[in-house]
Amino acid sequence: MHDDRALVEARLKRVLDERIRPAVYPVSVPLTVEAWTAPGEPVPVEEGLAATHAPVAVGDAWGAPWATTWFKVTGEVPAEWAGRTVEAVLDLGFDERMPGFQCEALVYTPTGEPLKAVNPRNQWVRVGDPVAGGERVEWHLEAASNPVLLGDDPFRPTDLGDKETAGDEPQYRLERMDLAVFDRDVWELVADLEVVGELMEQLPVEGGRRWELLRAVSRCLDAVDLQDVNGTAAAARSHLAGVLSAPADASAHRISAVGHAHIDSAWLWPLRETVRKVARTTSNMTNLLETEDDFVYTMSQAQQYAWIKEHRPEVYAKVKKAVAEGRFVPAGGMWVESDTNMPGSEAMARQFVHGKRFFLDEFGVENEEAWLPDTFGFAAGLPQIIKAAGSKWLLTQKISWSQINKFPHHTFHWEGIDGTRIFTHFPPVDTYNCSMLGREIAHAASNFKDKGVARHSLAPTGWGDGGGGTTREMIAKAKRMKSLEGSAHVTWETPREFFEKAEAEYAEPPVWVGELYLELHRATLTSQARTKQGNRRSEHLLREAELWAATAAVRAGFPYPYEELDRIWKTVLLHQFHDILPGSSIAWVHREAEKTYAAVAAELNGIIDAAQRALAGEGTQELVFNAAAHDRTGIAAGGAGVPVVTGTVTVADRTGGGHVLDNGLLRVEIDARGLVVSAYDIEAGRETVAPGAAANLLQIHPDFPNMWDAWDVDEFYRNVVTDLTDVDTVTVVSATPHEVAVEVVRSFGASRATQVLTLAAGEKRLDIDTEVDWHETEKFLKAAFPVDIHADRYAAETQFGHLYRPTHTNTSWEAAKFEACNHRFVHLAEPGFGVALVNDSTYGHDVTRAVRPSDSGTTTTVRLSLLRAPRFPDPRTDQGVHRFRYALAPGATVVDAVREGYRINVPERRVTGSGAVAPLCTAGSDAVAVSAVKLADDGSGDVVVRLYEAGGGRARTSLALGFEATSVVATDLLERPLADAPAYTVEEGEVALSLRPFELVTLRFTR
Repeated sequence: MHDDRALVEARLKRVLDERIRPAVYPVSVPLTVEAWTAPGEPVPVEEGLAATHAPVAVGDAWGAPWATTWFKVTGEVPAEWAGRTVEAVLDLGFDERMPGFQCEALVYTPTGEPLKAVNPRNQWVRVGDPVAGGERVEWHLEAASNPVLLGDDPFRPTDLGDKETAGDEPQYRLERMDLAVFDRDVWELVADLEVVGELMEQLPVEGGRRWELLRAVSRCLDAVDLQDVNGTAAAARSHLAGVLSAPADASAHRISAVGHAHIDSAWLWPLRETVRKVARTTSNMTNLLETEDDFVYTMSQAQQYAWIKEHRPEVYAKVKKAVAEGRFVPAGGMWVESDTNMPGSEAMARQFVHGKRFFLDEFGVENEEAWLPDTFGFAAGLPQIIKAAGSKWLLTQKISWSQINKFPHHTFHWEGIDGTRIFTHFPPVDTYNCSMLGREIAHAASNFKDKGVARHSLAPTGWGDGGGGTTREMIAKAKRMKSLEGSAHVTWETPREFFEKAEAEYAEPPVWVGELYLELHRATLTSQARTKQGNRRSEHLLREAELWAATAAVRAGFPYPYEELDRIWKTVLLHQFHDILPGSSIAWVHREAEKTYAAVAAELNGIIDAAQRALAGEGTQELVFNAAAHDRTGIAAGGAGVPVVTGTVTVADRTGGGHVLDNGLLRVEIDARGLVVSAYDIEAGRETVAPGAAANLLQIHPDFPNMWDAWDVDEFYRNVVTDLTDVDTVTVVSATPHEVAVEVVRSFGASRATQVLTLAAGEKRLDIDTEVDWHETEKFLKAAFPVDIHADRYAAETQFGHLYRPTHTNTSWEAAKFEACNHRFVHLAEPGFGVALVNDSTYGHDVTRAVRPSDSGTTTTVRLSLLRAPRFPDPRTDQGVHRFRYALAPGATVVDAVREGYRINVPERRVTGSGAVAPLCTAGSDAVAVSAVKLADDGSGDVVVRLYEAGGGRARTSLALGFEATSVVATDLLERPLADAPAYTVEEGEVALSLRPFELVTLRFTR
């Protein structure tokens, strides 16, 4: 037989595009359209409905960037359409290639009831099936003219990302506003041909099944009268019935499809627009659930449910009904799909606390899965947090984006720093926006790495990022692939149903130990420094507010601010969303975030001040409150008193210029360039700075990645570096017996850096306070600390502990980690000596090693990433003044690094009062850190203490109580008793503890 395959395939494409798809709506009449543009921000629905509208027509331009236009559409169903299915087709000027990234609208009845949304891939509103003819129709469309920021020419700087700079040029043009007859037979024919045609393209040319499909398509197209598609569609479908009814092989891969719309809580749109995106998407999904019996839809992010509950209660009522029916599934159990690299220990825990509690309170749903399809890598401390929240599964997709190394598993156990293992799945479909294309289904089956021992994978199905969700077309295609020869089996299932099946069939999956590092988007650890500082400072202010409010409640009857803390926590957790905290959102988002963090700080400082004054009482004695996890200057962790300062500091001129600072523990030499050329540990008799090198060296690189400007830093940035050694001034600005400070000022480019280097009495630590007035573009600023340490690995703090990363690049996996995340410290050590570099607000860093030709010694260089200046999506990223605090601690152990990390992030507070304040609890070992002291969330007055082993070893110690407790019980993160936990008792005011490395324990005390 002659090979006519290419001919038939080309015929199929043209006939589908030009004749069959257009015939879905064979006849139409125009609707009458009027419009009103809301001034400023979106208005309440009632105001939009009542506004005075002006006539507009198809072809008219509309929609300034970020504006809201209320369209009123009216019309009458022609009498001759009686008995037929009729829909409105509402095209606001959509580009079907970009669902979720442009204009969209929610459709209301005249009484304000939301019906469904229209967007580029969902332009219809059902009138009747069938209609009687003569019906009057009226709808109101709340249309958002969100500008396209990531279009055909991506990553170009644009001012459209903030309403303050976007201008008022119309973005769209009305394309179609009609009533139309909907031809179900033609629509089904389209689905038949798409499924058969897309499957055909994925099958081997040598196989018989491909040719069976080809011949069926040819017969089908022969049966279509191109002059009467509607009259011949049903007959044409009969030629495909045979090939569509052939069942899939019993051994075929099995895909659990779950309806999904990954809606970024902010990204290329502001938070306020996400509120509306969620309402639009959930309206469409509840609409689909009413007509599609097998369909299951899942949505994560408790915050998004809370938004529609507050702003669109009519939509929320439909969601609650669908959840109760088990068709609309709350997933993930987190407040938002957060970043997991940068949130601190407590913040990561509270993501689950607030998310799971919302789903329990609102729906009675207990989530057992963490659902994070788009998060940019996963910290090694996360598995035990998931388990401590009462969950046991994790789903993500993003690791498939890694640039260099391909992850070896799709289903596996992920082991965290404490040994906790979580059953984890990476969908092999390699997208969280599956649209049921044949190539997606074929890729999922062929790509699945666990063949032979497992057969199930999951496919999140629906348009996402900017929302939209699953469409009726996707459901139609999935129905045909439920069991189809040559294809994987496709079944709509909930995440729970998938995980139960996957876990049951894979009794001994492989194990991956340590972080799930994404080899992409590494610059998200640095972009938008103010957002990152706001997060870090908010986390520690919340720690202080809970600690002092709980202490004051127990000691002085202080009213514990339950509602305020709950609200503030949710605000901070929202801003940990994986495009806000990483700095990859538009300017509008980060401008608002800065204001929000300032308001959070003001409110928390007010709570802290009120609680401390209640504790201090009346008096004139100056008390220092210590909210850090360890004692300092003689003041217990969690207590207050008069500090004890021992020792003195001296300053002398240095030969060759500069200054020498000495406190008897540490001698620091700052040269004439303002660089630290020596940090000598006097007790150890050991130099910290590598020979011939200088620490606290600011370095600047060009930084223009190949794509994803705010997200990425490409390794070639290292090829060019400028050491900032020119100096304006080096001056001793403060010299007391207890503290000496040297100020270094240097100018570079259009920017200026002012640093104050301080050595205090009794401390083996050099504090560095850096202020940068930053006016560079597409540059990367680092602070380098080359130390004389020979180590093949280093420790970086993560949630409830630390992980080790190699300092070498033996393999491509190690080389790919050229930029990584730490929280408060990085620690390097060789036997007998270590060095810590601690910080108050940075996350990105790199560590490299080199062998010195002079003495064959090893120089290991740690560099903090301070600032970037990408131009997309915010063209003015990080411009202006920034302040960073970090410190070098020679001779530090890992436990010392933990202590210094807390110290720099939780400064002392001074209050006048009558006397010392004893802490509510005291850990008996420096290796045990208390991460939270608070009152129980249920308002019972119980005291909750969360602690963890921080050194990476075993700890046998005790927790001493500063209040009377009648009982104690170990709980999960939601403060519910654990059935399998060790039994703890309070004996003589203490609780004995025996902790594994990095073990996390939450204790609840009844007073």
